[in-house]
Amino acid sequence: MGLKATSIPFLSCESRKVSIPLMIHIEEGQAMRLCIFLGSASGVKDSYSLASKTLGRELAKNGIGVVYGGASVGLMGAVADAALHEGGEVIGVIPQSLFDKEVGHLGLSQLHVVQSMHERKAMMAELSDGFIALPGGIGTFEELFEVWTWAQLGYHPKPCSILNVDGYYDQLIGFLDHTVRQGFLKQSHRDLLIVEQDASKLIERIKSYHPPLVPKWN
Repeated sequence: MGLKATSIPFLSCESRKVSIPLMIHIEEGQAMRLCIFLGSASGVKDSYSLASKTLGRELAKNGIGVVYGGASVGLMGAVADAALHEGGEVIGVIPQSLFDKEVGHLGLSQLHVVQSMHERKAMMAELSDGFIALPGGIGTFEELFEVWTWAQLGYHPKPCSILNVDGYYDQLIGFLDHTVRQGFLKQSHRDLLIVEQDASKLIERIKSYHPPLVPKWN
């Protein structure tokens, strides 16, 4: 498999527009793809890796392609390998600097090597019809919050979700509810974030998702 180097518009000093797809366009017969945000480490619990593998298998069995950060390590490698083992499509997007550290997965359906994190996130969003966050660190949090913010602002209608493995995100979910109570987040925008503990249930909710028309400002 040859590496596919790609350059896409995102943001520069010339104030170029962010490349964000405004609608989901899935042609008849075209497979859905979901973007997975998760750690490049495996974490301390075996359940994190197990859940990542389970999600990868379930996505492949449902004919849903995986888009992710392109690494071969940690939970990222686990979800990719599981989906590939089930014959699923897996597309990775990785910055050149990380590829040079030899963490890129060379066995994917496609691997896009880009120049920056901005390009990476923009391409992942453009290739995907929805987003799932599994356990991860600050990079995972940032990726999830960015696409959720885009949904809040109406830049895209794609589902944003958390697979809450072993209660990993319980405290974050509690803080988000606190943010609602303090008046900094509307309940309707909080509800844009789908949370499930079971991969199959989460996939079904994403497949049946209909974006609400919720304005950021009244």
